[in-house]
Amino acid sequence: MEQLRLAPTVGIVASLAVLGTLAAPYAIVEEGSAVGAYFAAGSISPLAVGLFATVAIIVFAAGREGRSPPDLVAGVALVLGLFMAALATLWAVTVPQSMVTQLSTSAVLGYHRGALVVATLVVPASAAWYARAQNLI
Repeated sequence: MEQLRLAPTVGIVASLAVLGTLAAPYAIVEEGSAVGAYFAAGSISPLAVGLFATVAIIVFAAGREGRSPPDLVAGVALVLGLFMAALATLWAVTVPQSMVTQLSTSAVLGYHRGALVVATLVVPASAAWYARAQNLI
């Protein structure tokens, strides 16, 4: 029974981490308007990942509190997590390195794209864990 509450809680925390990772460049880059150019430099805006992360928080919370069928929650969360990971990876691969070096002298921004991809990978992992805890997979 503990797994049925812990897995969606990890999913909520992972989704919040994705949102925090998306907000991090605003704290790193001195000129806030340059972050919009950084996000637009890839083939798709990572802000769609933020939208999916927000929906995933709601989905995981509904499953944790028993307000939705657990099998539906696990499936929706898994699909949202996979889409988040795919979109974040696509964006991270297509952003030119020159854009990152122009924005900030901080080395932290160089790791931002990879951190976003890693953070998004935790969401489908926790959804799969939630499905496994229910003996769905």
